Amino acid sequence: MVLVLVIGDLHIPHRIHDLPAKFKKLLVPGKIQQILCTGNVCDRETYEYLRTISPDVHVVRGDYDESSFPLSVTVAHTPIRIGVTHGHQSVPTGDLDSLNAIARQLDVDVLVSGHTHTFQAVEYDGRFFVNPGSATGAWIGSYNGDPTPSFALMDIQGPVVVTYVYQLIEGEVRVEKIEYRKEPEPVREAPRPTTMPQSIPSSPGPTQSVW
Repeated sequence: MVLVLVIGDLHIPHRIHDLPAKFKKLLVPGKIQQILCTGNVCDRETYEYLRTISPDVHVVRGDYDESSFPLSVTVAHTPIRIGVTHGHQSVPTGDLDSLNAIARQLDVDVLVSGHTHTFQAVEYDGRFFVNPGSATGAWIGSYNGDPTPSFALMDIQGPVVVTYVYQLIEGEVRVEKIEYRKEPEPVREAPRPTTMPQSIPSSPGPTQSVW
């Protein structure tokens, strides 16, 4: 079992000063093996905070990040391959067909993306798409109102990914569970011989040595 924190679009300190206190109480060191961040971390202090939760942190560059994070990363938890991208490469924003094209390009089973500041976890075309939303509930120009703060935990057990989304709604943390199972690869049958086998030689006689 591998427990992976999926988080992003924090926008600290430009749009908000910190993570919600109730989220910080949940994100304690020693329980999470890996962090996948969809970007827009925006300051080094926040990045270093993530490293206190788990030293295995993978961050992609968001459209407001000035750091030299990569545009995408892939990680493997056999047999599951996970890709991470910020999501601003998807046109239209959040479009599943566009995200599916990115997933095919990265050759992954699960694609993690952000940018919309809205949580989503959905299976599409045999792949699983996860958007953890904004962990701080940072505002977004194209959104009316304040986004709901959210993050996700992925519990990976072989071909099964159980995703728990944590949302801060009316001051309380609410949890929802979504499960994805990778279907096994189809087994190809060996080609049948097109010629008849030659006759099998008879066994040696009792006085003939087989050595």
